[in-house]
Amino acid sequence: MTRDLTIKLHNTATRKKEDFTPIDAQNVRMYVCGPTVYDRAHLGNARPVIVFDVLYRLLRHVYGPEHVTYVRNFTDVDDKINARAADSGRSIGEITAETTQWYLDDMAAVGALEPDHMPRATQYIPQMVAMIRGLIDEGYAYEAEGHVLFRVRKYAKYGALSGRSVDDMIAGARVEVAPYKEDPMDFVLWKPSNEGTPGWPSPWGQGRPGWHIECSAMAHDLLGAQFDIHGGGIDLQFPHHENEIAQSKCAGHGFANYWLHNEMLQVEGKKMSKSLGNFFTVRDLLEQGVQGEVIRFVMLSTHYRKPMDWTASKAKIAYHTINQWFEITEGLQPTSKDDFIPDSNFLAILGNDLNTHGALTFVRSLKKEPQKLLDHARFLGFLSDERRALFAEFRANSAFGSGTTPQLSRLGRDLDALRKTAMVSKDFGEVDRWKRLLSQAGVIVKMTKNEVNLSPGETYEQASVDKIDKSISGGGSKSE
Repeated sequence: MTRDLTIKLHNTATRKKEDFTPIDAQNVRMYVCGPTVYDRAHLGNARPVIVFDVLYRLLRHVYGPEHVTYVRNFTDVDDKINARAADSGRSIGEITAETTQWYLDDMAAVGALEPDHMPRATQYIPQMVAMIRGLIDEGYAYEAEGHVLFRVRKYAKYGALSGRSVDDMIAGARVEVAPYKEDPMDFVLWKPSNEGTPGWPSPWGQGRPGWHIECSAMAHDLLGAQFDIHGGGIDLQFPHHENEIAQSKCAGHGFANYWLHNEMLQVEGKKMSKSLGNFFTVRDLLEQGVQGEVIRFVMLSTHYRKPMDWTASKAKIAYHTINQWFEITEGLQPTSKDDFIPDSNFLAILGNDLNTHGALTFVRSLKKEPQKLLDHARFLGFLSDERRALFAEFRANSAFGSGTTPQLSRLGRDLDALRKTAMVSKDFGEVDRWKRLLSQAGVIVKMTKNEVNLSPGETYEQASVDKIDKSISGGGSKSE
């Protein structure tokens, strides 16, 4: 522990950087909004996970692992899930169970620790019903045609987090206009369910909760009426977080003291969208051969409060940097967590509103101090035992240098033999064809006077390499 470190965080609620002072240093509490589980997590979904994972690691170091509680929820009751079930013919439970595990696997691949609690909304329906009932009793909510809605204008500070007035919100936002609403800005706490939609009994009939109430109920149940940090993407600031604050405050809860929001993600300078063809999931990248640590490195290279641009060039830089770290630290054993003392400058950089770019720069400066590099990189979630073991295996099987697989070594020998034949015939057409196909599959092709070296690049696709292998060299029949 390093209790003498002062962590500074930019509090969205006050719009300024503040010294972080927990309510109870023996019980530091953080809540981060998690995913709606109906599909694979896209790349933007990974950013808050990675950002708040670093904060979680820092808090655990400063206050002790046993004194930090991190909660990240799963929304497993939602109209998007219902629609996916209807379209696919699969049950809602089957879909949410599958996609929840997908999410956990993908976030583990980018080096994120699992939170202390990962509640599912469907596990907290009674708590939500109780909170809604209390809001009705106090006049902050009302029932209408099987719905329960929150009276936004009843909460005088509504809009303080996002810095907008209610009238401005109505003028500039798309709000659902429904005949049962007293005011267009009133939001749903509970809504009726028909026979084919998930529902639970309530004083207002068979129904299901609105989106916002779940986080308030779960945070209260797991962290108490008032806790330290609430985090999430900037896209959740309004209306989700604004609504959480309103309903929680009106229910008599102090709620969160510090609000942290990460900015949005772009791809090659453009907003990620399916229509632009630049939309991809974390799993898409992993299956293309992009290492999870590369995704993590690129994410942390930009400060969390700045828009992040995912580019191929950044991924290549990350790939080469991390491989260099593997080489520098090969054979070293990490210092035990009890004995490791992070450099004070490193902690000061990271503690200054999670300056992960500066922290990575610090680690990169440790090339001549391999042990320190290993320990500080691991602090940030890199160079795990599993990843280092895989890297060591790669090097052990390498015929032409680091990063080469046995399959690529064989293909390299075949291509080298083809090249030598071409040097006699002066016909390099087939050599060029091989090079083109391998490059398209993400293979780095290097030729010297004495050999051909093939290694996986950042866009490496194993399936494409297997196809090339089968078509141009008989699937391993040569040089074996």
